[in-house]
Formats: sequence, structure tokens, C-alpha cells
Amino acid sequence: MIKLSHIEKTYDSPAGPVKALKGIDLEIARGEIYGIIGLSGAGKSTLIRCINMLERPTSGTVTIDGQDITAMDESSLRQARKSIGMIFQHFNLLSSATVYDNIAFPLRLGHISEKDVRAKVAPLLELVGLTDKAHQYPAQLSGGQKQRVGIARALASEPKVLLCDEATSALDPQTTKSILELIRNINQKLSLTVVVITHEMQVIKDICDKVAVIENGVIAEQGNVLEIFTNPQKPITKEFISVLLSNSLPAAFRGNEISPKPVPGSYLLLRLTFIGESADEPVIAGMIREHHIEVTMLFGTLDQIKNTPYGRMIIGVTGDEAEIQRALDYLTERDLKVEVIGYVQRHASVAQ
Repeated sequence: MIKLSHIEKTYDSPAGPVKALKGIDLEIARGEIYGIIGLSGAGKSTLIRCINMLERPTSGTVTIDGQDITAMDESSLRQARKSIGMIFQHFNLLSSATVYDNIAFPLRLGHISEKDVRAKVAPLLELVGLTDKAHQYPAQLSGGQKQRVGIARALASEPKVLLCDEATSALDPQTTKSILELIRNINQKLSLTVVVITHEMQVIKDICDKVAVIENGVIAEQGNVLEIFTNPQKPITKEFISVLLSNSLPAAFRGNEISPKPVPGSYLLLRLTFIGESADEPVIAGMIREHHIEVTMLFGTLDQIKNTPYGRMIIGVTGDEAEIQRALDYLTERDLKVEVIGYVQRHASVAQ
């Protein structure tokens, strides 16, 4: 659906040329919600603006639905942009226009009759839950309601692609959740391809199918969101994920030396990751029943990555070394990820 090939973007500055994007290659399939995450200044907003040519790449090609839009003249580009909706962090609404008129604005620019405008705006108001706000002005709306207007306006031209540039960054957590649910519902109901730009990994976790991590103008890592969360490869990706999924040891073990071999009075610490159906299975109970070991639960959490159950747990295991190895074999045969942290002693003050 969307293909970016060797995208480069260079800006001129008093200090000389600044490369914002450095050879970006990206493919987004039809109907996906694709997240692009990066720190401030990483190039993510420049990248999304290259998709609809609000920023023209210095080199490279942007292909949408089989059309190379980087090769289009201005007239053809204006026509192509009708199939690309965009919502912004700061809403960009017309303050002197009602909710209805803000949504109708792009339709009227296209010289559509008022009868057809009404036929399009009414269902959009219902879709975003603002039918009762049609004749109010932006100043009378909450931040979440303003963003709903922005979403409805972006959908007015019946686009195939919806670009979301930090669409929830100005919103509180609860409102962010409702807007993300709306975007997910729109993706499903209208079969839209959605590109989400964000600096928040929670947004990626909640709604995206795939993600690309951008750093200093290059794609550091990309792939299925579940795979990236469970097996990040790059330091920048691990940094983003650590905000939601800490890899820190429980307080009782921090600062102690980790040994690859048993030491007196130590636990073998294991970090377990449960994905999908395995998150609901009594794996630990089964392991204890079948093997003569003692297990101490030190940390555990159960969440979802989009619609997939996802759990993490740190356990301490003690017992005969051979029996512990058989227990490890038992775990690795199940549909879960097992990371052996090592043998660690509790702090003396905690162990007493």
C-alpha cells in the first residue's frame, strides 16, 4: 500500500546541510496500523510529512497504492492527497467555524453540493461520537472532542490512508485511550491503512500491528509489534520498551553479584515471558508438580499487546541442580520465552 524507497531529506541551515532522513526504506501493507516511534528530533515527523509530500524528499520515492507520488506535478499531487487524511497534535481547527463546518470544510473546497456535504458530515459526526456537538465551536470542546473533530475532518474525503502525527500527545491518558480506540475502530470499519507517529511506546502497544523505530534519521529496528516487544535488538528500542516493561531485578536482589553457577543460599532467577494462550496456562504450577524444586514468585504482570495476552514474570528457583535443569527443559518446551538471569543471593537484611 505504502512503500518508501531510499528516502533522504536534507535541510539547509546556517551551519550547513542537516540530514533529517538518511535512506529510509519502509513498506506498509494495506489495512495495517503501522507505528513509527522516535525521540524528539529523530526525524519521525519529517518522515510522515514526506508520505503526503507536505515535505518533498531530497531523494527517493514514495509509492502509495501503486502510484509514485514523488513524480507527480502539483495538480496530480493535489488529487492524490484526497486519498490521504491527516490528523495533528494541535488539532488545527478553524476557531470561527462550528464542528459541522470544520468537518465540511474540505468537502466545500471540492465544490460539493450542500446536500452531499450534509450526507457525508452527519455519519462522520456519528462515527466520532459528536452528533450533539455539531453546532458548537472549538473553544467549547475538550481536547479529546477537538481531536475527534480533526479525525472526522480527515475522513471527510474518504481517504485510503490516515496519517496521525503525534495525535494523542496533547491529551491526558484517559482521553488518549479513547482516541486510540476510535482510531482502531475506524481502521476496522473503514479498512483504512493507518500510520501513527509517536514518542510513546504505550501508543504502539495499544493499537499498532507493526512498528519502526527511528533514530537520527535512520530506521534502527522494525517488525511485528509483539516480536519487537518480546525481543528488542537495538539499545534505542530497549530504552523505549523499558518505560513499560522494566528489566530491573526485584529490590531484594539488586546490587548483588550474579553468578552463572550455584552459590550457597542463592536462587536461580528466571525471567519468563508468556505470549498468547500460554499467558493463561498454569505453567508454573505444572512445573512444580512435576519437579522437586521450590519456586518463589518475585514479580509478575499480565497485559495485552493489541489483542494478544502478554505476561512477564521473575521467579526464584531452588533445589537440586539436575532437577532445576529438568525444570528449565520443561519450561522451554512450552510456548514461552525463558531467560536465565543467574544465581543471586538475597540481601542479608531482606533474607532475615
